[in-house]
Amino acid sequence: MKLLFTFLALLTSVLAIVFSVLPISNLAIFPALAALFFSIVAFYLSKKAGRVKKIIPFTIILTAMALSITAYKWAFTKTEVINTKSFEIKEDKLEKEAIKELEGIDIEIDETDLETIEFGD
Repeated sequence: MKLLFTFLALLTSVLAIVFSVLPISNLAIFPALAALFFSIVAFYLSKKAGRVKKIIPFTIILTAMALSITAYKWAFTKTEVINTKSFEIKEDKLEKEAIKELEGIDIEIDETDLETIEFGD
């Protein structure tokens, strides 16, 4: 049981580190909290057995690093949308061009062809 919680703590702390350096760093909180939980349980079970392995404090340090990187990115990174007016103008222009192209197309439909089409009613 102690080995399972130690492995889960190490796995989730590494996952938290990976998420914290990616652009989706806000998601690093969930594996970090799981890593803290697994580390505390593994530490408690190791303390109960009388021998604490060095990997358990290491996972706690990794988790603290992931949380600090995530907090730094949350505090100092701004996501701004700048100058959306030019995109809106370009979108309107492309829409008008598409409408002009569609208006120029002549589609001839023969009425006899429509009568022979069977629908799955």
